[in-house]
Amino acid sequence: MDRRQFVMAAGAAGAAQGQQKKIRLGVIGCGWYGGVDMRAAYNAGGVEVTGVCDVDSKFLDEAAAAVEKQQGAKPKAFKHYKDLLAMDELDAVIIATPPHWHALPFIAACERKLAIYEEKPLSYDIREGRAMANAWKKAGNLVQIGFQRRQSDAYQAVRDYVKSGAPGRIVQADVNIHYTAQPLDNTPQPPPTTLDWDLWCGPAPKLPYSPNIGHKSWRLEQTTGNGHLVDWGIHLIDATRVMLGLGSPKSVTAVGGLYEYKGRITTPDTLTAHFEFDQCPVVWRHRLWGAVERDPEFAYGVTLYGEKETIFANDQRWIVLPKGKDAPRRVTESKPPVDLGLRHMQEFLTAVQAGKQPACTPEEGFRSTSTVQLAMIAYRSGRTLEWDAQAEKITNDAAANKLLRREYRAPYKHPGT
Repeated sequence: MDRRQFVMAAGAAGAAQGQQKKIRLGVIGCGWYGGVDMRAAYNAGGVEVTGVCDVDSKFLDEAAAAVEKQQGAKPKAFKHYKDLLAMDELDAVIIATPPHWHALPFIAACERKLAIYEEKPLSYDIREGRAMANAWKKAGNLVQIGFQRRQSDAYQAVRDYVKSGAPGRIVQADVNIHYTAQPLDNTPQPPPTTLDWDLWCGPAPKLPYSPNIGHKSWRLEQTTGNGHLVDWGIHLIDATRVMLGLGSPKSVTAVGGLYEYKGRITTPDTLTAHFEFDQCPVVWRHRLWGAVERDPEFAYGVTLYGEKETIFANDQRWIVLPKGKDAPRRVTESKPPVDLGLRHMQEFLTAVQAGKQPACTPEEGFRSTSTVQLAMIAYRSGRTLEWDAQAEKITNDAAANKLLRREYRAPYKHPGT
């Protein structure tokens, strides 16, 4: 191509990019992570936020002001997701609510055939998750589930390294995130005047308000976040599934309890879960107490024990530990550190512009979400649960099988069977 042809081609490409229509975006759930996702969308580019929705008028006003400052035009603001989804000026939505409010807005957005960026976990319970995946299949809309660790260079490199056969057969995977939780005041008290607490609770049981189960602190409450494994550990369980090509577990055992925060939170501060997959077992451990880690380097991450080598990985680096007394370890760092949330949002928005399905589908989200939800059911049941992934039922415990679906608080209707 000569210089004149090159300039003409570059000009045509630039014009096409300039003419590319902005994605009209709505945000449901404007608190902490809704704001993170919205900023990622702006940083990725090519979006216009046309509507925001939150049950707390303080968050709603702050989000609307931030959008106006960013793009010069104020978005429409709504308290209820149904009103936002009724907008004509909408191509896609971000759903960044707590998990108990994932299913209903998601299914309604599918019915409108909107593109959806849905935060993890896919759902609060397993039957919701199946109903959501089915709604997506029926609608054929574009959906990205927020498992941002899939964008990690380290986890992607480990996946390829395992496939190469260099570490030998992976015999076991250990996954852990230890950190010191900081529960807030759990004394029942009136909610903030800006917050519609009844609507915030929605289909979940309506508990008395306290700062410990409100905004951002719902994660360690059993009725909303369902605990550390489901909230944060799910990221690394999903990454492990991807690295090793795992499907769903055949059986799950989980033991633990409340040893440090009893009476302050309602999910285990100490937990070990054992997942039996066809390829190998995966063991999860967390501890939410203890001010000092024995080895901070390995307090967060995935360890794969192979026949020839052990591999440790976290979001930004991976380490190969060969067998042998004096064998040197090999460390690969992501430099500069990668913004995984931005990458995941970029993949979503690029897919929407191209009209192609993003990589992390609701079916993929369902497999990782149901895996950790089964662990919490096993913990509550106090026994090993056998899981039929094809029939999607627990085969050895009728009482535990009923926990796949949580009854909704009236007048809300559960979407699953």
